[in-house]
Amino acid sequence: MKLMHLQRTMARAVMQPLTSSERMQRRAPDGSPMKRYASRFIKPNDRLTSFERLEIYNRQYWFRVLSALGEDFSGLRAVLGQRRFDEMSKAYLIANPSRSFTMRNLGSKMELWLRKNPKWAGKNQALALDIVRLEWAEVEAFDGKTEAALQAEDIASAAGAAGGKWKLKLQPYVRLLSFSYPVDDLLLEVRKEDADTDFASNTFTERRKRKRVRAMAKLKPAQIFLAVHRIDNSVYFRRLEREDFSILTGLQQGKTIGAAVESAMRKNALPSEEWPGKVQTCFQTWAALGWFCRPQKKSAAG
Repeated sequence: MKLMHLQRTMARAVMQPLTSSERMQRRAPDGSPMKRYASRFIKPNDRLTSFERLEIYNRQYWFRVLSALGEDFSGLRAVLGQRRFDEMSKAYLIANPSRSFTMRNLGSKMELWLRKNPKWAGKNQALALDIVRLEWAEVEAFDGKTEAALQAEDIASAAGAAGGKWKLKLQPYVRLLSFSYPVDDLLLEVRKEDADTDFASNTFTERRKRKRVRAMAKLKPAQIFLAVHRIDNSVYFRRLEREDFSILTGLQQGKTIGAAVESAMRKNALPSEEWPGKVQTCFQTWAALGWFCRPQKKSAAG
């Protein structure tokens, strides 16, 4: 058996879903008995049959990918509940098996898949999609590319050029999102509960945790604007005012500073006399956070 064929044959068996008792299926992907299928490419040893050796890989694959999804989407787990989340995760992984050498990409299709399969979240669909978007933005912010940052001496000229033709590019790792629910508070509370449980894992703590998580998962709608960013290899959430979000989104879309600010002014009722000071303060804050790449002048063709 050639190497590529061997790899694909084994992968099909390893990625086949487990039984309800978390054992390997008795039937192989091609419908043949799994014992015969396993013996085609795995030898038995003095302790384990070919089937048993393959089953180890099959079970470890599923335990690992399910664990990875649970770690990446603890907020979604809180919204759905543990049992439903486990069932949803299996369905998601059957439809979207791992195709990468890294677990990082495992949940990349979760938002799209949930939109196409709304039965899993039911009446909490909007909240579930919000929390998934936030949790995936965290993944992207954590390992997104970093470019040369705006220097301190550039801050004054960049902020003062709000009416000019300067463009400021946001760092690739910065994610800007608007939500219908305060999911940042929900996610932070879920993680606090998880941390508390690690230190006091008993029946009372688990019961209290489930009660609080259920209450959090019934959040009332409240629009928020959020920047998900990174500082020293840690990811943070930063709430933004509507006009701040509008300016940053404009810059991310490639607008000049002046165009981004003007667009934000048209959409908001902030008095015009307050805008110069606000713009300067905002740009200084964002630059200090390292959100900007080195500025470039708008080209003549632009």
